[in-house]
Amino acid sequence: MNHPAAQTGATLLIDSLAAQGVDTVFCVPGESYLAAMDALYDYRDQIKLVVCRHEGSATFMAEAHAKATGRPGICFVTRAPGATQASIGLHTAHQDSTPLILFVGQVGLDFMGREAFQEVDYRQMFQPVAKWVAEIADPARVPEMVNRAFHEALSGRRGPVVLALPENVLSGAVPETVRIAKPANPPQVVPSAHDLKKLQTLLEQAQRPLVILGGSGWNAKAVEDMGAFLRHAGLPVICSFRRQDLFDNNDEQYVGVLGLGADPALQDAVKNSDLLVLLGARMGEVPSCGYTLIDSPQPQQLLVHCMPCAKELGRVYRPDLAMLSTMPELAQELAQLQLPPDLKTRWKPWVQILRQGFESFTTPKLSPHHPASTDQDMVDMGAIWQILSRDLPDDVIITNGAGNYTAWAHRFYRYTSFGSQLAPTSGAMGYGLPAAIGGQLAHPQRPVLCLAGDGCFMMSSHEMATAVKLKLPIVTVVFDNQMYGTIRMHQEKWFPERVYGTALDNPDFVALGRAYGAHAQAVHSAEELMAAILVGFKANGPTLLHVRTDPEQISPGGSITSIREKAKPTTMARQALAP
Repeated sequence: MNHPAAQTGATLLIDSLAAQGVDTVFCVPGESYLAAMDALYDYRDQIKLVVCRHEGSATFMAEAHAKATGRPGICFVTRAPGATQASIGLHTAHQDSTPLILFVGQVGLDFMGREAFQEVDYRQMFQPVAKWVAEIADPARVPEMVNRAFHEALSGRRGPVVLALPENVLSGAVPETVRIAKPANPPQVVPSAHDLKKLQTLLEQAQRPLVILGGSGWNAKAVEDMGAFLRHAGLPVICSFRRQDLFDNNDEQYVGVLGLGADPALQDAVKNSDLLVLLGARMGEVPSCGYTLIDSPQPQQLLVHCMPCAKELGRVYRPDLAMLSTMPELAQELAQLQLPPDLKTRWKPWVQILRQGFESFTTPKLSPHHPASTDQDMVDMGAIWQILSRDLPDDVIITNGAGNYTAWAHRFYRYTSFGSQLAPTSGAMGYGLPAAIGGQLAHPQRPVLCLAGDGCFMMSSHEMATAVKLKLPIVTVVFDNQMYGTIRMHQEKWFPERVYGTALDNPDFVALGRAYGAHAQAVHSAEELMAAILVGFKANGPTLLHVRTDPEQISPGGSITSIREKAKPTTMARQALAP
């Protein structure tokens, strides 16, 4: 790239990103990195600059774009206020093991240590939620630091990296002799022949094995290879929390997901398994049901744990076989593993029992509290997912944030293709709409559906303006029960009938969507919703669909009334013991 002026830290920075193959940058502009924005101007036909309305949303978009492409998401934010607001996306990338590089503007080197205007030490601020945090002090070292940032983000357990950019480093002149690095070449780790042989032995001895897929670092070929091995072997397959798109949920060997609101029978099966094979999954608090499904540090089950990072092996659970491998390399080796054919016959009854349980647990039913899907005010969530599960396109990308509305999607929708789920295992609200933008930019030919509760949507509704500007045919469904549903559910469990601080007074969502320039409408039945979604997928801009749902219908497995009744004896006993 021929720049109009002398080479600077800023021009080296953007040249380095272009050399890494970056084609999309998310940002909220700030004066602290204006020199970098000026350098981006020279790449305006090669790198798409997505200007967002909030730094939290910008990092969400970059994180989702990374999930959808497998390449590090790139985000620029300004110093202090911008950086603090971006921290939510950084934390999501950390817990989701997503490669993300956050560039943060910084005060000049000559101002540091004086608490200058908006000065923050980002190494201290972000160290707990980033793989590496650094500050570039020499403009000539920009290519070196960017090269390391990409390798850090993509190596081992993937994750976020932060690079602080002092203003005078960006503006500082650099000799023309400084070279730009080629694209990152992170190490790919192949499982050892010894470990593969031991895995085969453990499988041959198992009567009730379970395979749990999760984590990051997968690609379409890895999912295909892993699927071929699992189907050939006849093993039952579970996906970890918000990783359901790693195995076809319609396959007879798929037996469920471990997450919030998981099937108790599936959780019991994990406890009673004689061999757990965790592939890429950390089995953190949510999928392990509060670390109760696998004893720590010594599991009752035989445990095989494979991760691309040695630090994760034995971190919580002591494995009988610790396999160090990246997921594509593991899947390729397993696809060639020859297991005795009689194993599939041995395991078939076990798989059938688990699959029957999955079929029963994931069949949507109309709520007894709200049986009619044609009610003019409220639409039954069971009716919605009866139809959406049947009629959504196979290649749809579904995004969501956090809230009880997600329980219906995760329980009843069957993901069939890799890359069809963009959801935060960190449990971050406000993720859905920014993630939909990131996902649509990564895959412009695929339909994208954003699911949002009323509380969740309002945390990033401003990004509807971004979607309108980009003319993205995203469809956002706002499930409106006029409360923070998850918190209300827990409130009723522990403090029944003492409702306080969880009710919401919402705007007119249809008017709000139209004010941004989106198509917006209220829908009054599941059939009307499905029809509107399909129309929205073919539009030349975003669509917002407002659905009123019954506050009583708090979760797929219970109502507010039932939670209150169940909680009352415990509450009364607690009150009786109070002084």
